[in-house]
Amino acid sequence: MEARTKFKTVEEYFSALPPGIKTKLEEIRKTIAKTAPGAEEVISYNMPAFKLNGMLVWYAAFKEHIGFYPRPSGIEVFKKELSAYKMAKGSVQFPIDEPLPLSLVKKIVKYRVKENQEEAKRKAKK
Repeated sequence: MEARTKFKTVEEYFSALPPGIKTKLEEIRKTIAKTAPGAEEVISYNMPAFKLNGMLVWYAAFKEHIGFYPRPSGIEVFKKELSAYKMAKGSVQFPIDEPLPLSLVKKIVKYRVKENQEEAKRKAKK
Protein backbone atom coordinates (compact mmCIF):
# COMPACT_ATOMS: atom_id res chain seq x y z
CA MET A 1 0.00 0.00 0.00
CA GLU A 2 1.27 3.47 -0.90
CA ALA A 3 2.19 5.10 2.41
CA ARG A 4 1.63 8.65 1.16
CA THR A 5 -1.98 8.08 0.09
CA LYS A 6 -4.40 10.15 2.15
CA PHE A 7 -7.58 8.11 2.51
CA LYS A 8 -10.93 9.88 2.73
CA THR A 9 -13.11 6.81 3.28
CA VAL A 10 -12.79 3.31 4.70
CA GLU A 11 -13.77 1.89 1.29
CA GLU A 12 -10.91 3.82 -0.31
CA TYR A 13 -8.52 2.36 2.28
CA PHE A 14 -9.73 -1.19 1.62
CA SER A 15 -9.53 -0.77 -2.15
CA ALA A 16 -5.77 -0.09 -1.83
CA LEU A 17 -5.08 -3.40 -0.03
CA PRO A 18 -3.70 -6.58 -1.60
CA PRO A 19 -6.35 -9.40 -1.62
CA GLY A 20 -4.91 -11.60 1.18
CA ILE A 21 -4.47 -8.73 3.60
CA LYS A 22 -7.83 -7.26 2.61
CA THR A 23 -9.56 -10.51 3.65
CA LYS A 24 -7.86 -10.44 7.07
CA LEU A 25 -8.77 -6.80 7.61
CA GLU A 26 -12.40 -7.49 6.59
CA GLU A 27 -12.56 -10.09 9.38
CA ILE A 28 -11.52 -7.59 12.02
CA ARG A 29 -13.78 -4.89 10.52
CA LYS A 30 -16.86 -7.17 10.63
CA THR A 31 -16.05 -8.28 14.18
CA ILE A 32 -15.80 -4.68 15.41
CA ALA A 33 -18.97 -3.61 13.55
CA LYS A 34 -20.96 -6.54 14.96
CA THR A 35 -19.65 -5.96 18.50
CA ALA A 36 -20.33 -2.21 18.46
CA PRO A 37 -23.67 -1.81 16.66
CA GLY A 38 -24.31 1.83 15.87
CA ALA A 39 -20.62 2.69 15.73
CA GLU A 40 -19.63 4.95 12.84
CA GLU A 41 -16.81 3.94 10.51
CA VAL A 42 -14.33 6.74 9.88
CA ILE A 43 -10.78 7.37 8.74
CA SER A 44 -8.67 8.73 11.58
CA TYR A 45 -4.88 9.04 11.51
CA ASN A 46 -5.23 7.73 7.92
CA MET A 47 -6.51 4.37 9.23
CA PRO A 48 -9.96 2.78 9.43
CA ALA A 49 -11.53 3.40 12.82
CA PHE A 50 -14.84 3.17 14.65
CA LYS A 51 -16.46 5.97 16.67
CA LEU A 52 -19.13 5.52 19.33
CA ASN A 53 -19.35 8.19 22.03
CA GLY A 54 -15.88 9.20 20.89
CA MET A 55 -13.13 7.21 19.20
CA LEU A 56 -13.42 3.51 19.93
CA VAL A 57 -10.68 1.59 18.09
CA TRP A 58 -8.45 1.86 15.04
CA TYR A 59 -7.05 -0.95 12.88
CA ALA A 60 -4.67 -1.06 9.94
CA ALA A 61 -2.87 -3.38 7.53
CA PHE A 62 0.88 -3.65 7.36
CA LYS A 63 3.15 -5.96 5.41
CA GLU A 64 3.74 -8.40 8.30
CA HIS A 65 0.87 -7.68 10.70
CA ILE A 66 -2.55 -6.21 11.38
CA GLY A 67 -2.31 -3.31 13.81
CA PHE A 68 -5.12 -2.95 16.35
CA TYR A 69 -5.32 0.23 18.43
CA PRO A 70 -7.85 0.10 21.29
CA ARG A 71 -6.25 2.98 23.26
CA PRO A 72 -3.90 2.28 26.20
CA SER A 73 -6.79 1.20 28.46
CA GLY A 74 -7.82 -1.54 26.01
CA ILE A 75 -4.28 -2.90 26.02
CA GLU A 76 -3.76 -2.61 29.79
CA VAL A 77 -6.95 -4.46 30.78
CA PHE A 78 -6.25 -7.36 28.38
CA LYS A 79 -2.46 -7.43 28.77
CA LYS A 80 -2.39 -11.07 29.85
CA GLU A 81 -4.53 -12.30 26.91
CA LEU A 82 -2.47 -10.15 24.51
CA SER A 83 0.91 -11.32 25.85
CA ALA A 84 1.50 -13.64 22.87
CA TYR A 85 1.59 -10.60 20.58
CA LYS A 86 3.90 -7.64 20.11
CA MET A 87 2.38 -4.76 22.08
CA ALA A 88 2.98 -1.10 22.75
CA LYS A 89 1.17 1.31 25.07
CA GLY A 90 -1.96 1.60 22.91
CA SER A 91 -1.47 -0.99 20.20
CA VAL A 92 -1.03 -4.66 19.42
CA GLN A 93 0.27 -6.42 16.31
CA PHE A 94 -1.43 -9.56 15.03
CA PRO A 95 0.87 -11.45 12.60
CA ILE A 96 -0.49 -11.73 9.05
CA ASP A 97 0.30 -15.44 8.87
CA GLU A 98 -1.68 -16.40 12.00
CA PRO A 99 -5.45 -16.54 12.59
CA LEU A 100 -6.80 -13.32 14.10
CA PRO A 101 -7.89 -13.62 17.77
CA LEU A 102 -11.39 -12.38 16.92
CA SER A 103 -12.97 -13.42 20.23
CA LEU A 104 -10.33 -11.35 22.03
CA VAL A 105 -10.90 -8.41 19.67
CA LYS A 106 -14.62 -8.71 20.52
CA LYS A 107 -13.88 -8.60 24.29
CA ILE A 108 -11.66 -5.54 23.88
CA VAL A 109 -14.22 -3.72 21.72
CA LYS A 110 -16.98 -4.47 24.27
CA TYR A 111 -14.74 -3.05 26.99
CA ARG A 112 -14.02 0.08 24.94
CA VAL A 113 -17.75 0.60 24.18
CA LYS A 114 -18.53 0.43 27.91
CA GLU A 115 -15.63 2.74 28.73
CA ASN A 116 -16.79 5.34 26.16
CA GLN A 117 -20.40 5.10 27.41
CA GLU A 118 -19.29 5.72 30.99
CA GLU A 119 -17.14 8.66 29.89
CA ALA A 120 -20.08 10.14 27.94
CA LYS A 121 -22.31 9.81 31.04
CA ARG A 122 -19.69 11.53 33.21
CA LYS A 123 -19.42 14.41 30.72
CA ALA A 124 -23.22 14.72 30.50
CA LYS A 125 -23.47 15.14 34.29
CA LYS A 126 -21.11 18.12 34.28
